[in-house]
Amino acid sequence: MKILNALQMRQLDAATIEHETITSADLMERASQQVAREIESRWPQDTPVVVFAGPGNNGGDALCVARMLIEKAYAVEVYLFNTTSALSPDCLLNKERLQSLIEGKENAHFYEIRQEFTPPVLTQETLVVDGLFGTGLSRPLTGGFAAVVQYINGSPATVVSIDVPSGLMTEDNNLALMNEVIHADYTFTFQHPKLAFLFPENEKAVGDWTVLDIGLASDEEVETPYAMTEISDLDLQALCRSRFAHKGTMGHACLIAGQWGMAGAAMLAARAAMRSGVGKLTVRTEESNRCILQTSVPEALLSVEPDDALRFMSPFPLDDFDAIGIGPGIGEHTETVSALADLLYSVEVPLVMDADALNILAEHPTLISQLPANTILTPHRGELERLVGYHATTYDLLQATLRFAAEHQVFVVMKGAYTAIVTPEKKVFFNSTGNPGMATAGSGDVLTGIITALLARGIKPFEAARLGVYVHGLAGDMAADRLGQVSLLASDIIESLPLAFQEFETK
Repeated sequence: MKILNALQMRQLDAATIEHETITSADLMERASQQVAREIESRWPQDTPVVVFAGPGNNGGDALCVARMLIEKAYAVEVYLFNTTSALSPDCLLNKERLQSLIEGKENAHFYEIRQEFTPPVLTQETLVVDGLFGTGLSRPLTGGFAAVVQYINGSPATVVSIDVPSGLMTEDNNLALMNEVIHADYTFTFQHPKLAFLFPENEKAVGDWTVLDIGLASDEEVETPYAMTEISDLDLQALCRSRFAHKGTMGHACLIAGQWGMAGAAMLAARAAMRSGVGKLTVRTEESNRCILQTSVPEALLSVEPDDALRFMSPFPLDDFDAIGIGPGIGEHTETVSALADLLYSVEVPLVMDADALNILAEHPTLISQLPANTILTPHRGELERLVGYHATTYDLLQATLRFAAEHQVFVVMKGAYTAIVTPEKKVFFNSTGNPGMATAGSGDVLTGIITALLARGIKPFEAARLGVYVHGLAGDMAADRLGQVSLLASDIIESLPLAFQEFETK
Protein backbone atom coordinates (compact mmCIF):
# COMPACT_ATOMS: atom_id res chain seq x y z
CA MET A 1 0.00 0.00 0.00
CA LYS A 2 1.47 3.32 -1.06
CA ILE A 3 1.81 6.19 1.42
CA LEU A 4 0.94 9.45 -0.33
CA ASN A 5 1.40 13.09 0.58
CA ALA A 6 -1.27 15.80 0.51
CA LEU A 7 -0.59 16.86 -3.09
CA GLN A 8 -0.72 13.29 -4.35
CA MET A 9 -4.02 12.70 -2.56
CA ARG A 10 -5.50 15.78 -4.24
CA GLN A 11 -4.29 14.46 -7.58
CA LEU A 12 -6.00 11.11 -6.93
CA ASP A 13 -9.20 12.95 -5.99
CA ALA A 14 -9.05 14.88 -9.27
CA ALA A 15 -8.33 11.74 -11.28
CA THR A 16 -11.29 9.97 -9.66
CA ILE A 17 -13.64 12.85 -10.43
CA GLU A 18 -12.45 12.98 -14.05
CA HIS A 19 -12.51 9.21 -14.60
CA GLU A 20 -15.94 8.62 -13.05
CA THR A 21 -17.45 11.88 -14.33
CA ILE A 22 -18.70 12.74 -10.84
CA THR A 23 -18.54 15.98 -8.91
CA SER A 24 -16.22 16.69 -6.01
CA ALA A 25 -19.35 16.86 -3.83
CA ASP A 26 -20.24 13.32 -4.90
CA LEU A 27 -16.79 12.12 -3.88
CA MET A 28 -17.17 13.95 -0.56
CA GLU A 29 -20.48 12.18 -0.03
CA ARG A 30 -18.84 8.82 -0.69
CA ALA A 31 -15.99 9.48 1.72
CA SER A 32 -18.31 10.76 4.42
CA GLN A 33 -20.49 7.67 4.14
CA GLN A 34 -17.49 5.55 5.06
CA VAL A 35 -16.74 7.71 8.12
CA ALA A 36 -20.38 7.66 9.21
CA ARG A 37 -20.56 3.88 8.85
CA GLU A 38 -17.40 3.50 10.91
CA ILE A 39 -18.90 5.65 13.66
CA GLU A 40 -22.20 3.78 13.56
CA SER A 41 -20.36 0.45 13.92
CA ARG A 42 -18.53 1.62 17.05
CA TRP A 43 -20.87 3.96 18.97
CA PRO A 44 -24.57 3.41 19.73
CA GLN A 45 -27.29 5.87 18.71
CA ASP A 46 -27.62 7.29 22.22
CA THR A 47 -24.05 8.67 22.03
CA PRO A 48 -24.16 12.50 22.01
CA VAL A 49 -22.12 13.80 19.04
CA VAL A 50 -20.49 17.22 18.69
CA VAL A 51 -19.06 18.07 15.27
CA PHE A 52 -16.42 20.77 14.74
CA ALA A 53 -16.19 21.79 11.09
CA GLY A 54 -13.69 24.13 9.48
CA PRO A 55 -14.22 26.28 6.37
CA GLY A 56 -12.52 23.96 3.89
CA ASN A 57 -13.25 20.54 2.43
CA ASN A 58 -12.42 18.76 5.67
CA GLY A 59 -15.20 20.86 7.18
CA GLY A 60 -17.42 19.80 4.29
CA ASP A 61 -16.70 16.16 5.16
CA ALA A 62 -17.64 16.86 8.78
CA LEU A 63 -20.93 18.54 7.82
CA CYS A 64 -21.73 15.62 5.56
CA VAL A 65 -20.99 13.11 8.34
CA ALA A 66 -23.16 15.15 10.73
CA ARG A 67 -26.10 14.99 8.32
CA MET A 68 -25.76 11.23 7.95
CA LEU A 69 -25.61 10.68 11.72
CA ILE A 70 -28.69 12.85 12.22
CA GLU A 71 -30.50 10.73 9.65
CA LYS A 72 -29.56 7.70 11.78
CA ALA A 73 -31.21 9.33 14.84
CA TYR A 74 -28.02 10.43 16.63
CA ALA A 75 -28.26 13.63 18.66
CA VAL A 76 -25.78 15.96 16.94
CA GLU A 77 -24.52 19.48 17.62
CA VAL A 78 -22.62 21.09 14.75
CA TYR A 79 -20.22 24.05 15.02
CA LEU A 80 -19.11 25.47 11.66
CA PHE A 81 -16.25 27.97 11.93
CA ASN A 82 -16.71 30.56 9.18
CA THR A 83 -14.81 33.51 10.59
CA THR A 84 -13.72 34.88 7.18
CA SER A 85 -16.92 34.17 5.23
CA ALA A 86 -14.92 32.05 2.81
CA LEU A 87 -16.30 28.51 2.85
CA SER A 88 -15.08 26.16 0.13
CA PRO A 89 -17.82 25.40 -2.45
CA ASP A 90 -18.36 21.85 -1.19
CA CYS A 91 -18.38 23.00 2.42
CA LEU A 92 -21.01 25.61 1.55
CA LEU A 93 -23.11 23.02 -0.30
CA ASN A 94 -23.07 20.66 2.68
CA LYS A 95 -23.89 23.50 5.05
CA GLU A 96 -27.04 24.17 3.02
CA ARG A 97 -27.93 20.48 2.88
CA LEU A 98 -27.50 20.17 6.64
CA GLN A 99 -29.63 23.24 7.35
CA SER A 100 -32.40 21.89 5.15
CA LEU A 101 -32.35 18.58 6.96
CA ILE A 102 -32.43 19.79 10.54
CA GLU A 103 -35.41 22.14 10.27
CA GLY A 104 -37.85 20.96 12.92
CA LYS A 105 -35.61 18.16 14.18
CA GLU A 106 -35.09 17.96 17.93
CA ASN A 107 -31.96 15.83 17.72
CA ALA A 108 -29.92 18.37 15.72
CA HIS A 109 -28.49 21.83 16.37
CA PHE A 110 -26.37 23.91 14.00
CA TYR A 111 -24.22 26.91 14.93
CA GLU A 112 -22.21 28.97 12.47
CA ILE A 113 -19.34 30.71 14.25
CA ARG A 114 -18.40 34.04 12.71
CA GLN A 115 -17.01 35.89 15.72
CA GLU A 116 -17.64 34.83 19.29
CA PHE A 117 -17.57 31.15 20.16
CA THR A 118 -19.17 29.75 23.29
CA PRO A 119 -17.83 26.21 23.54
CA PRO A 120 -20.21 23.37 24.28
CA VAL A 121 -19.89 21.17 27.33
CA LEU A 122 -17.94 18.06 26.38
CA THR A 123 -18.36 15.16 28.76
CA GLN A 124 -16.87 11.70 28.95
CA GLU A 125 -19.93 10.42 27.08
CA THR A 126 -19.50 12.88 24.18
CA LEU A 127 -18.14 11.84 20.80
CA VAL A 128 -16.34 14.73 19.13
CA VAL A 129 -15.94 14.62 15.34
CA ASP A 130 -12.97 16.72 14.32
CA GLY A 131 -13.29 18.20 10.82
CA LEU A 132 -11.54 21.53 11.35
CA PHE A 133 -8.61 21.04 8.95
CA GLY A 134 -7.44 18.19 6.76
CA THR A 135 -4.47 17.35 4.55
CA GLY A 136 -4.41 20.79 2.94
CA LEU A 137 -2.97 22.44 6.05
CA SER A 138 0.54 23.79 5.45
CA ARG A 139 1.28 25.77 8.61
CA PRO A 140 0.65 25.43 12.36
CA LEU A 141 -2.68 26.52 13.80
CA THR A 142 -2.81 29.85 15.60
CA GLY A 143 -5.31 32.16 17.27
CA GLY A 144 -8.86 31.02 17.67
CA PHE A 145 -8.43 27.68 15.96
CA ALA A 146 -5.51 26.82 18.24
CA ALA A 147 -7.70 27.74 21.22
CA VAL A 148 -10.51 25.47 19.97
CA VAL A 149 -8.06 22.60 19.59
CA GLN A 150 -6.74 23.14 23.10
CA TYR A 151 -10.28 23.18 24.46
CA ILE A 152 -11.10 19.86 22.77
CA ASN A 153 -7.84 18.32 23.95
CA GLY A 154 -8.57 19.42 27.51
CA SER A 155 -11.97 17.74 27.54
CA PRO A 156 -12.72 14.13 28.58
CA ALA A 157 -14.59 13.48 25.30
CA THR A 158 -13.66 10.75 22.82
CA VAL A 159 -12.34 12.35 19.63
CA VAL A 160 -12.57 11.06 16.06
CA SER A 161 -10.60 12.93 13.39
CA ILE A 162 -11.60 12.84 9.74
CA ASP A 163 -8.64 12.00 7.46
CA VAL A 164 -5.98 13.65 9.70
CA PRO A 165 -6.12 15.25 13.15
CA SER A 166 -6.51 19.01 12.72
CA GLY A 167 -3.15 20.76 12.93
CA LEU A 168 -1.09 17.72 11.90
CA MET A 169 0.79 17.85 8.61
CA THR A 170 0.91 14.65 6.59
CA GLU A 171 4.71 14.33 6.63
CA ASP A 172 7.01 16.88 8.27
CA ASN A 173 5.77 18.25 11.60
CA ASN A 174 8.92 20.02 12.74
CA LEU A 175 7.02 23.31 12.97
CA ALA A 176 3.90 21.89 14.60
CA LEU A 177 3.18 22.49 18.28
CA MET A 178 1.62 19.29 19.56
CA ASN A 179 -0.58 21.05 22.13
CA GLU A 180 -2.14 22.86 19.16
CA VAL A 181 -2.85 19.66 17.24
CA ILE A 182 -5.99 17.65 17.91
CA HIS A 183 -5.28 14.63 20.12
CA ALA A 184 -7.56 12.11 18.46
CA ASP A 185 -8.49 8.79 19.97
CA TYR A 186 -9.29 7.54 16.48
CA THR A 187 -8.37 8.78 13.02
CA PHE A 188 -10.36 7.58 10.02
CA THR A 189 -8.19 8.38 7.03
CA PHE A 190 -9.03 8.14 3.35
CA GLN A 191 -7.61 5.49 0.99
CA HIS A 192 -3.94 5.72 2.03
CA PRO A 193 -2.10 6.02 5.37
CA LYS A 194 -0.21 9.25 5.93
CA LEU A 195 3.51 9.22 6.69
CA ALA A 196 3.10 11.19 9.93
CA PHE A 197 0.91 8.40 11.35
CA LEU A 198 3.95 6.11 11.53
CA PHE A 199 6.10 8.30 13.80
CA PRO A 200 6.07 7.80 17.60
CA GLU A 201 6.01 11.52 18.43
CA ASN A 202 2.64 11.80 16.65
CA GLU A 203 0.96 8.89 18.44
CA LYS A 204 -0.90 11.15 20.88
CA ALA A 205 -2.34 13.13 17.98
CA VAL A 206 -3.28 10.24 15.70
CA GLY A 207 -4.54 7.63 18.17
CA ASP A 208 -5.73 4.41 16.55
CA TRP A 209 -5.94 4.94 12.81
CA THR A 210 -7.98 3.14 10.19
CA VAL A 211 -7.74 3.43 6.41
CA LEU A 212 -11.15 3.76 4.75
CA ASP A 213 -11.49 2.72 1.10
CA ILE A 214 -13.39 5.49 -0.67
CA GLY A 215 -12.87 4.15 -4.18
CA LEU A 216 -10.26 6.58 -5.45
CA ALA A 217 -8.60 6.09 -8.83
CA SER A 218 -5.70 3.67 -9.14
CA ASP A 219 -2.42 4.87 -7.65
CA GLU A 220 -0.38 2.74 -10.06
CA GLU A 221 1.12 5.76 -11.82
CA VAL A 222 1.83 7.70 -8.62
CA GLU A 223 5.52 7.73 -7.67
CA THR A 224 6.30 7.79 -3.95
CA PRO A 225 9.30 6.60 -1.93
CA TYR A 226 7.02 5.39 0.88
CA ALA A 227 4.89 2.24 1.10
CA MET A 228 3.50 -0.12 3.71
CA THR A 229 4.14 -3.83 3.25
CA GLU A 230 1.16 -6.15 3.21
CA ILE A 231 1.25 -9.91 2.78
CA SER A 232 0.23 -9.57 -0.87
CA ASP A 233 3.45 -7.62 -1.52
CA LEU A 234 5.75 -10.44 -0.39
CA ASP A 235 7.45 -12.93 -2.69
CA LEU A 236 6.17 -16.03 -0.92
CA GLN A 237 7.35 -18.23 -3.78
CA ALA A 238 10.87 -17.69 -2.48
CA LEU A 239 9.99 -19.82 0.54
CA CYS A 240 8.90 -22.83 -1.51
CA ARG A 241 11.06 -25.94 -1.35
CA SER A 242 11.81 -28.42 -4.08
CA ARG A 243 10.62 -31.93 -3.37
CA PHE A 244 14.27 -32.93 -3.70
CA ALA A 245 15.56 -30.31 -1.27
CA HIS A 246 18.09 -31.35 1.36
CA LYS A 247 20.10 -29.50 3.98
CA GLY A 248 22.87 -28.83 1.50
CA THR A 249 20.53 -26.98 -0.86
CA MET A 250 18.77 -24.93 1.82
CA GLY A 251 21.76 -22.79 2.69
CA HIS A 252 24.46 -22.68 5.34
CA ALA A 253 24.23 -19.65 7.63
CA CYS A 254 26.74 -18.39 10.14
CA LEU A 255 25.93 -16.40 13.25
CA ILE A 256 28.80 -14.66 15.05
CA ALA A 257 27.35 -13.96 18.47
CA GLY A 258 27.75 -14.18 22.21
CA GLN A 259 30.71 -13.15 24.30
CA TRP A 260 30.93 -14.42 27.87
CA GLY A 261 27.65 -13.74 29.67
CA MET A 262 25.75 -13.13 26.43
CA ALA A 263 24.90 -16.69 25.46
CA GLY A 264 21.22 -15.76 25.40
CA ALA A 265 21.69 -13.44 22.42
CA ALA A 266 23.45 -16.19 20.47
CA MET A 267 20.85 -18.77 21.46
CA LEU A 268 17.87 -16.62 20.45
CA ALA A 269 19.37 -15.70 17.08
CA ALA A 270 20.33 -19.32 16.43
CA ARG A 271 16.93 -20.76 17.32
CA ALA A 272 15.22 -18.15 15.15
CA ALA A 273 17.51 -18.98 12.22
CA MET A 274 16.77 -22.70 12.49
CA ARG A 275 13.03 -21.98 12.69
CA SER A 276 13.34 -19.94 9.48
CA GLY A 277 14.20 -22.93 7.34
CA VAL A 278 17.94 -22.71 6.84
CA GLY A 279 19.60 -26.03 5.96
CA LYS A 280 22.60 -25.67 8.26
CA LEU A 281 23.68 -23.16 10.87
CA THR A 282 27.08 -22.60 12.42
CA VAL A 283 27.35 -20.41 15.51
CA ARG A 284 30.75 -18.84 16.11
CA THR A 285 30.94 -18.04 19.81
CA GLU A 286 33.06 -18.34 22.95
CA GLU A 287 33.93 -21.59 24.69
CA SER A 288 31.86 -20.66 27.74
CA ASN A 289 28.70 -20.81 25.64
CA ARG A 290 29.29 -24.36 24.35
CA CYS A 291 27.09 -26.27 26.77
CA ILE A 292 24.33 -23.66 26.72
CA LEU A 293 24.08 -23.61 22.93
CA GLN A 294 24.44 -27.34 22.40
CA THR A 295 21.67 -27.90 24.91
CA SER A 296 19.30 -25.14 23.72
CA VAL A 297 19.97 -25.42 19.96
CA PRO A 298 21.21 -28.97 19.35
CA GLU A 299 20.52 -28.59 15.61
CA ALA A 300 23.23 -25.93 15.23
CA LEU A 301 26.93 -26.52 14.64
CA LEU A 302 29.37 -24.75 16.95
CA SER A 303 32.68 -23.11 16.19
CA VAL A 304 34.17 -21.92 19.46
CA GLU A 305 37.25 -20.04 20.53
CA PRO A 306 38.75 -19.39 23.96
CA ASP A 307 36.88 -17.06 26.29
CA ASP A 308 37.88 -13.40 25.99
CA ALA A 309 39.63 -14.01 22.66
CA LEU A 310 36.74 -12.32 20.83
CA ARG A 311 38.37 -12.67 17.44
CA PHE A 312 35.48 -14.62 15.92
CA MET A 313 37.16 -15.03 12.56
CA SER A 314 40.62 -16.51 12.55
CA PRO A 315 41.16 -19.32 11.83
CA PHE A 316 37.65 -19.37 10.36
CA PRO A 317 36.82 -20.22 6.70
CA LEU A 318 34.19 -17.64 5.70
CA ASP A 319 33.72 -19.15 2.25
CA ASP A 320 31.88 -22.11 3.81
CA PHE A 321 28.77 -19.97 4.33
CA ASP A 322 25.96 -18.55 2.21
CA ALA A 323 25.20 -15.67 4.61
CA ILE A 324 26.63 -14.27 7.83
CA GLY A 325 24.92 -12.49 10.72
CA ILE A 326 27.12 -10.70 13.24
CA GLY A 327 26.59 -8.60 16.33
CA PRO A 328 24.31 -10.03 19.03
CA GLY A 329 26.26 -9.91 22.27
CA ILE A 330 29.77 -9.79 20.76
CA GLY A 331 30.95 -6.78 22.78
CA GLU A 332 33.20 -3.97 21.58
CA HIS A 333 36.67 -5.10 22.68
CA THR A 334 39.72 -4.11 20.67
CA GLU A 335 40.12 -7.64 19.31
CA THR A 336 36.49 -7.65 18.22
CA VAL A 337 36.91 -4.37 16.34
CA SER A 338 39.90 -5.79 14.48
CA ALA A 339 38.03 -8.98 13.71
CA LEU A 340 35.09 -7.04 12.33
CA ALA A 341 37.40 -4.97 10.13
CA ASP A 342 38.93 -8.20 8.78
CA LEU A 343 35.46 -9.59 8.10
CA LEU A 344 34.35 -6.53 6.15
CA TYR A 345 37.52 -6.70 4.08
CA SER A 346 37.15 -10.36 3.13
CA VAL A 347 33.46 -11.29 3.22
CA GLU A 348 31.88 -12.18 -0.12
CA VAL A 349 28.46 -13.41 1.02
CA PRO A 350 25.38 -11.44 2.18
CA LEU A 351 25.85 -9.87 5.58
CA VAL A 352 23.51 -8.86 8.43
CA MET A 353 24.86 -6.54 11.13
CA ASP A 354 23.13 -5.92 14.44
CA ALA A 355 23.73 -4.76 18.02
CA ASP A 356 27.41 -4.52 18.98
CA ALA A 357 28.51 -4.73 15.34
CA LEU A 358 26.57 -1.51 14.73
CA ASN A 359 28.03 0.13 17.81
CA ILE A 360 31.51 -0.69 16.54
CA LEU A 361 30.68 0.96 13.22
CA ALA A 362 29.51 4.06 15.05
CA GLU A 363 32.68 4.21 17.15
CA HIS A 364 34.91 3.54 14.14
CA PRO A 365 33.23 5.35 11.23
CA THR A 366 36.06 4.52 8.82
CA LEU A 367 34.68 0.98 8.82
CA ILE A 368 31.38 2.20 7.40
CA SER A 369 33.02 2.87 4.05
CA GLN A 370 34.12 -0.78 4.02
CA LEU A 371 30.58 -2.15 4.19
CA PRO A 372 29.88 -4.50 1.28
CA ALA A 373 27.06 -3.33 -1.01
CA ASN A 374 23.62 -4.59 0.05
CA THR A 375 24.64 -5.31 3.64
CA ILE A 376 21.60 -5.28 5.93
CA LEU A 377 21.90 -3.20 9.12
CA THR A 378 19.22 -3.73 11.79
CA PRO A 379 19.50 -0.89 14.34
CA HIS A 380 17.04 0.20 16.98
CA ARG A 381 16.70 3.96 17.33
CA GLY A 382 19.63 4.46 19.69
CA GLU A 383 21.98 2.46 17.48
CA LEU A 384 20.74 4.27 14.40
CA GLU A 385 21.32 7.71 15.91
CA ARG A 386 24.86 6.71 16.76
CA LEU A 387 25.34 6.00 13.05
CA VAL A 388 23.56 8.95 11.43
CA GLY A 389 23.37 11.49 14.25
CA TYR A 390 20.69 12.60 16.69
CA HIS A 391 17.49 14.07 15.21
CA ALA A 392 14.63 15.51 17.24
CA THR A 393 11.91 14.10 14.99
CA THR A 394 11.52 10.73 13.34
CA TYR A 395 10.88 12.46 10.03
CA ASP A 396 14.34 14.05 10.14
CA LEU A 397 15.89 10.79 11.32
CA LEU A 398 14.27 9.00 8.38
CA GLN A 399 15.64 11.55 5.91
CA ALA A 400 19.13 11.11 7.37
CA THR A 401 18.79 7.33 7.09
CA LEU A 402 17.72 7.64 3.45
CA ARG A 403 20.91 9.58 2.74
CA PHE A 404 23.03 7.05 4.68
CA ALA A 405 21.56 4.05 2.85
CA ALA A 406 22.07 5.66 -0.53
CA GLU A 407 25.63 6.83 0.22
CA HIS A 408 26.80 3.44 1.47
CA GLN A 409 24.51 1.27 -0.71
CA VAL A 410 23.13 -0.66 2.24
CA PHE A 411 19.72 -1.63 3.58
CA VAL A 412 18.80 -0.15 6.96
CA VAL A 413 16.07 -1.81 9.01
CA MET A 414 14.82 0.88 11.40
CA LYS A 415 13.38 -1.31 14.16
CA GLY A 416 10.33 -0.23 16.11
CA ALA A 417 6.61 0.16 15.57
CA TYR A 418 6.04 0.00 11.78
CA THR A 419 9.66 -1.13 11.31
CA ALA A 420 10.96 0.63 8.19
CA ILE A 421 13.25 -0.92 5.59
CA VAL A 422 15.26 1.84 3.91
CA THR A 423 16.82 0.82 0.60
CA PRO A 424 19.90 2.03 -1.29
CA GLU A 425 17.47 3.45 -3.87
CA LYS A 426 16.06 5.78 -1.18
CA LYS A 427 12.77 3.97 -0.83
CA VAL A 428 11.09 3.11 2.47
CA PHE A 429 8.87 0.10 3.20
CA PHE A 430 7.05 0.22 6.53
CA ASN A 431 5.93 -3.01 8.15
CA SER A 432 2.30 -3.71 8.99
CA THR A 433 2.76 -6.52 11.54
CA GLY A 434 3.97 -6.50 15.14
CA ASN A 435 2.81 -5.15 18.49
CA PRO A 436 4.16 -3.35 21.59
CA GLY A 437 4.66 -6.65 23.40
CA MET A 438 7.67 -7.21 21.16
CA ALA A 439 9.48 -4.37 22.93
CA THR A 440 11.44 -6.87 24.99
CA ALA A 441 15.06 -7.93 25.28
CA GLY A 442 16.15 -10.38 22.61
CA SER A 443 13.49 -9.49 20.04
CA GLY A 444 16.12 -7.92 17.80
CA ASP A 445 18.36 -11.01 18.09
CA VAL A 446 15.43 -13.07 16.81
CA LEU A 447 15.08 -10.78 13.80
CA THR A 448 18.80 -11.09 13.03
CA GLY A 449 18.50 -14.87 13.01
CA ILE A 450 15.48 -14.81 10.73
CA ILE A 451 16.98 -12.48 8.13
CA THR A 452 20.33 -14.31 8.14
CA ALA A 453 18.57 -17.62 7.51
CA LEU A 454 16.53 -16.20 4.63
CA LEU A 455 19.67 -14.77 3.02
CA ALA A 456 21.41 -18.14 3.34
CA ARG A 457 18.48 -19.74 1.57
CA GLY A 458 19.26 -17.59 -1.45
CA ILE A 459 16.64 -14.88 -1.02
CA LYS A 460 17.85 -11.47 -2.21
CA PRO A 461 18.66 -8.90 0.49
CA PHE A 462 15.64 -6.66 -0.06
CA GLU A 463 13.15 -9.52 -0.02
CA ALA A 464 14.95 -11.20 2.88
CA ALA A 465 14.71 -8.01 4.93
CA ARG A 466 11.07 -7.33 4.04
CA LEU A 467 9.98 -10.93 4.48
CA GLY A 468 11.99 -11.31 7.67
CA VAL A 469 10.56 -8.18 9.27
CA TYR A 470 7.02 -9.17 8.29
CA VAL A 471 7.22 -12.74 9.60
CA HIS A 472 8.94 -11.53 12.78
CA GLY A 473 6.02 -9.19 13.44
CA LEU A 474 3.45 -11.80 12.47
CA ALA A 475 4.96 -14.32 14.87
CA GLY A 476 4.91 -11.62 17.54
CA ASP A 477 1.23 -10.99 16.88
CA MET A 478 0.44 -14.68 17.11
CA ALA A 479 2.38 -14.94 20.38
CA ALA A 480 0.53 -11.91 21.77
CA ASP A 481 -2.82 -13.43 20.79
CA ARG A 482 -1.89 -16.50 22.81
CA LEU A 483 -0.10 -14.95 25.78
CA GLY A 484 -0.94 -11.24 25.81
CA GLN A 485 1.51 -8.40 25.25
CA VAL A 486 2.65 -7.79 28.82
CA SER A 487 4.25 -11.20 29.34
CA LEU A 488 5.61 -11.66 25.81
CA LEU A 489 9.22 -12.88 25.60
CA ALA A 490 11.56 -13.06 22.63
CA SER A 491 11.50 -16.85 22.88
CA ASP A 492 7.71 -16.73 22.49
CA ILE A 493 8.22 -15.07 19.10
CA ILE A 494 10.44 -17.97 18.06
CA GLU A 495 7.84 -20.48 19.24
CA SER A 496 5.28 -18.80 16.97
CA LEU A 497 7.50 -18.72 13.87
CA PRO A 498 6.22 -22.12 12.62
CA LEU A 499 2.64 -20.83 12.69
CA ALA A 500 3.68 -17.61 10.97
CA PHE A 501 5.44 -19.44 8.14
CA GLN A 502 2.49 -21.84 7.96
CA GLU A 503 0.28 -18.78 7.37
CA PHE A 504 2.40 -18.03 4.31
CA GLU A 505 1.95 -21.59 3.04
CA THR A 506 -1.84 -21.14 3.03
CA LYS A 507 -1.43 -18.12 0.73
